[in-house]
Amino acid sequence: MTAQAIEIEPDQPWTVDRFRPEDAPGVTALFHSVYGDKYPVRTYLEPELLAKENREGRVISSVARIPSGAVVGHNALFNSAPNPRIFETGAGVVHTLYRGGHGIFTQMVAHGIEMGKQSPRVDLIYGEPVCNHPFSQKLGISLKFEARAMEVSLMPAAAYTKEKSAAGRVSTLLNFFSLKPKACKVHVPGAYKDQFDACYMGFEEPRTFEEALGEPEATLSRMDIQTFEFAGVARIAVPDASRDFESRMASEEARLVRNGIRVIQIWLNTGLPQVGGATGVLRSMGYFFGGVLPRWFDTDGLLMQKVLDEPDWEGTVLVGERNKKLAALVRGEWECRQV
Repeated sequence: MTAQAIEIEPDQPWTVDRFRPEDAPGVTALFHSVYGDKYPVRTYLEPELLAKENREGRVISSVARIPSGAVVGHNALFNSAPNPRIFETGAGVVHTLYRGGHGIFTQMVAHGIEMGKQSPRVDLIYGEPVCNHPFSQKLGISLKFEARAMEVSLMPAAAYTKEKSAAGRVSTLLNFFSLKPKACKVHVPGAYKDQFDACYMGFEEPRTFEEALGEPEATLSRMDIQTFEFAGVARIAVPDASRDFESRMASEEARLVRNGIRVIQIWLNTGLPQVGGATGVLRSMGYFFGGVLPRWFDTDGLLMQKVLDEPDWEGTVLVGERNKKLAALVRGEWECRQV
């Protein structure tokens, strides 16, 4: 497959449909036009890889086409959480000639929700609206996504160089749209009762809350570590924290920092009572509360995070009362860890 050769003319009617293999060069050409070769996920820069991921169901792409067949927009559902039954909506891009009032991006995300509803594999959809502009946050609000967490300094400014839309690292929110509700028990670390109350406000799925008082078991902690070198980000999923958690975390953190990682996210499983002890360990290491993660491990999760450089709080753009309150809560938690 080669880059899209079809000329894109302005002011053409467009439709949104599910991805077809012949769309792949047009999609990747769009990503190159916005991000150059700096987009951190290679899937959307390589046509063959994008077609393969869609064919095998790991990515479910929605595309916007004009009558010539040229692709003028893309958005996708894909799994990036520990629970294989929840999919992220993201990797969204619209051609410059079709931005500003066309409604393409909104229709692509809505199309993805409908595909998720039809899929037996998808129980929940979540998004990561960026905080360097208001558009994706407004979109989430309009489609009834609810923000439950904030990822501080997630994306490097270099990812937005071509569009010059960020002076520093860009934070994102995590918002959620449930398709198939499920009851869960949530163990709440004592230090975060008020924060959990705020993050679960308005949550409509059945939840039972208990204080996290369990002792870690004499087994090895389970950890799944992902690193994104270009972004300088590491994510550590911890479905079960045991007695070796503190020593393991100290060792892994030192290794990651030596390798140039600047942002470390930890996902803890609040379905287990020993999450309280793991949270205490992370707090003692300078990690701060980021929010709650519905269905992250099938049970819910907790985001803890550490950023090695001061966040660009002044460049953070927020829309909607809920998003502003959540960001203020997370900023307050970051400030407490700096003392």
